Amino acid sequence: MLLSDLLAGLPVLEVSQAPDRRIQGIAYDSRRVKPGFLFVAIKGFKTNGHLYVADAVERGAGAVAVQEDVPVPEGVARVLVADTREFLALVAARFYDYPARKMKMVGVTGTNGKTTTTNLINAIYREHGLKTGLIGTIENRIGDRVLPVEHTTPESADLQQLLAEMAGEAVQAVVMEVSSHALVLHRVQECEFDTAVFTNITQDHLDFHGDMQEYLRAKGLLFAGLGREAHKQGPKHAIINSDDPAAEEIIKACRVPVITYGLRPPAGLLAQNVRVTARGVSFDVTVNGENLSLHLRLTGKFNVYNALAAVAAGVADNIPPATIKKALEGVPGVPGRFELVDRGQDFAVVVDYAHTPDGLENVLSTAREITAGRLITVFGCGGDRDRAKRPLMGGIAVRMSDLAVVTSDNPRTEDPQQIIEDILAGVRKVDGANYTVIPDRRAAIRQAIRDAGPGDVVVVAGKGHETYQIIGDRRFHFDDREEAAKALGADLN
Repeated sequence: MLLSDLLAGLPVLEVSQAPDRRIQGIAYDSRRVKPGFLFVAIKGFKTNGHLYVADAVERGAGAVAVQEDVPVPEGVARVLVADTREFLALVAARFYDYPARKMKMVGVTGTNGKTTTTNLINAIYREHGLKTGLIGTIENRIGDRVLPVEHTTPESADLQQLLAEMAGEAVQAVVMEVSSHALVLHRVQECEFDTAVFTNITQDHLDFHGDMQEYLRAKGLLFAGLGREAHKQGPKHAIINSDDPAAEEIIKACRVPVITYGLRPPAGLLAQNVRVTARGVSFDVTVNGENLSLHLRLTGKFNVYNALAAVAAGVADNIPPATIKKALEGVPGVPGRFELVDRGQDFAVVVDYAHTPDGLENVLSTAREITAGRLITVFGCGGDRDRAKRPLMGGIAVRMSDLAVVTSDNPRTEDPQQIIEDILAGVRKVDGANYTVIPDRRAAIRQAIRDAGPGDVVVVAGKGHETYQIIGDRRFHFDDREEAAKALGADLN
């Protein structure tokens, strides 16, 4: 595509220093630049892409987009814009011919439940006969083909490329997790969503957003954008958990029909006769005047909410209730979400991704319901992330557990012992708290399993599906499920 065609109508302040040329690709990382590429210099949180303009040019960039006064060699086009991050989203969508306009787009946002909800919606669409694309924390998927994941929501240029690949492979519906970071940082700009789902909002990412009001405002952007400047035909829907205290704020942002769901009136899709067991949840919900009785292989009250959101997505698309039921009841589970590690032991071991106060409370509430003996919790908090949630999680863990084992969890560039001290500030406020500190996560998991007896439940929280531990700026292989299985093997042999 010619540079002049690529830039036509986009918010460009100035183009200088070179004649028109054909653009072969777009990159925001200079190491990924190839001859003829447009390099977009992004001001990041750890480095500034403007420092790498010379490297991009050396690798063959035919044009560079900047928001700072950075010189470029003669013969290379310089595109000056006000905000290169927003420009990246706009120009990438143009370069890849607006792929989101060619498929149904469903975005799921919220602090907890995004991964499970997207997987459940994806299952419903597949059961309905649609070819789907899935974009999320655990994996990206085109039909049955699995692709790697770097971010919950990819950077805008990567996302547009992925969507173009999906459109090229005749995907009909894309279901994706939409993080608050992605909304604020323009990653999903030019993604025209047809359905947006709000799961809940609780404390997380305040290191990025500053306060809960800004965090909520970020989530609301997905709903405020529904139906604005629409290029696709067909209805738009907002699906909202009406039990969440922030529901009214999200609803106010909507200009499209709203479907609410929850466990309490006035939810439009109201779960009744909820039954939670160690092996799953059951509940009834009325869909278009028809009672739908669901028996899922996912457990926990939080999964009733996730399933209701998926039911609502099916209802929005007029998918038959029988199809919705078959799809949801066929989902065996989601990796790292209340995942059981069973090696024949006489106690339960659960691995879960819970890494927020609300997430941990939900998981421990569910675990308590299936615990005949003691509830033992292994958890830590990630480094270089919201410090304010650490004492909150510490307090929740010791209040809800018979024994809490405080350990390390992706300390990144922080001192693991300081993170633990932040957690203990909340632990020590709880009278009679029973806890131990074992900074080595492998040793912590082994000790918890060694301490468990018949009827106990051991919850290993925080990492879920992750297969790494980040220490400093390096990743080391580490999988809570593997470590639990090894500990059980050692314990049982």
